[in-house]
Amino acid sequence: MTTIIDKPQSNIERINIARAAAESGAKPKAAVEPAAKASTKAVAKPRLKSLDALRGFDMFWILGGEAIFAALLLISGWAGFMWLDGQMHHSAWHGFTFYDLIFPLFIFLSGVALGLSPKRLDKLPLPERMPLYQHAIKRLLLLLLFGVIYNHGWGTGAPFALGDIRYASVLGRIAFAWFFCALLVWHTSLRTQIVTAIVILVGYALLQTFPFMTLDNSGAFSTTGSINAAVDTRLLPGITYQNAAVDPEGILSTIPAVVNGLFGVFVGHFIVKPQVKGEWFKVAILALSGLGLLVLGWAISPWNPVNKTLWTSSFTLVTSGWSILFLALFYAIIDVLKVQKWAFFFTVIGCNSIVIYIATSIVNWKYTAMSLFGGAISSLPNHAQALGSVIALLLVQWLVLYWMYKRNIFIKV
Repeated sequence: MTTIIDKPQSNIERINIARAAAESGAKPKAAVEPAAKASTKAVAKPRLKSLDALRGFDMFWILGGEAIFAALLLISGWAGFMWLDGQMHHSAWHGFTFYDLIFPLFIFLSGVALGLSPKRLDKLPLPERMPLYQHAIKRLLLLLLFGVIYNHGWGTGAPFALGDIRYASVLGRIAFAWFFCALLVWHTSLRTQIVTAIVILVGYALLQTFPFMTLDNSGAFSTTGSINAAVDTRLLPGITYQNAAVDPEGILSTIPAVVNGLFGVFVGHFIVKPQVKGEWFKVAILALSGLGLLVLGWAISPWNPVNKTLWTSSFTLVTSGWSILFLALFYAIIDVLKVQKWAFFFTVIGCNSIVIYIATSIVNWKYTAMSLFGGAISSLPNHAQALGSVIALLLVQWLVLYWMYKRNIFIKV
């Protein structure tokens, strides 16, 4: 894990700092290498502020925001809050809720960041490529490690026996998706990346529909009859989530998650490319693309059900569609209309999203919030105390992130 304060740690970061200096009117430091200066001209572009804001919006619900609607329901009794609260829980099996989008959206946004400044490395000398390869491998391994730590947090700790550890994790899937997207961006053309995404979606759908091995005959898209369950049971080391036959972050379902990242790459390519028809044309194309993926995903759902645990191809299409629509909305408001003050709350979260995600597993934020605001919360009417607790929990975490933000402490992996 690297703490970035002022000094760049790689050519990529030197380029980003030079770009930021150009935006602010300041002169970049002389320490920027000539090659980086040359590259800066090619990649210089306005910073996509909506990216950090949407990443923070995504993380907000994991930090405790998902409990807001249940608390509001206690206060008002409005049936609409009951429906919204239902959207804050994962689907039981087939189906889709807003909470199912949070994980794929994060993968999508990591792909957007890659697409905003795509770099072809395959024609560079190996010594120039090695720092990026080393960074990618280090990031992969660190996120896998942090995923294991997260899985066994909340005071339990990782078991001593290696066979009792859950190795599959949310951070692990993010790591693999980003890693393979990066390799594709660095070594292939955009056309090859598009073909790769199509091949994965079609091939994975056929593999699930016509599995060549299963645990039983309960159905190709069931908890025990899917090929995912067969592969996870036989090949996934350690334990699965809740000791189920199929792990929601298992082996096979990681493959289509790469496509969520690739859709982000495609969007990043599109946004950074100059458009003579203007920024609103970009917003319109993004919105239409998102709607198109939604329609396609639900159109094939009778044969390939939308299922988060199996991460079906239809699920990939639906979540990618919603991800593009949300980015189009944030991009239109923040980067096109320049209405930005409201997004500061989310931007603070988005700038240190990984570290606060890990902290939710190793820090007892509820205890901290109650220690600071317990008296104020208990003074509220009984039906309002749940909302007070949610606000206190979010406030404590946000203030820590704000303290880091004001001191330019951005922890990246």
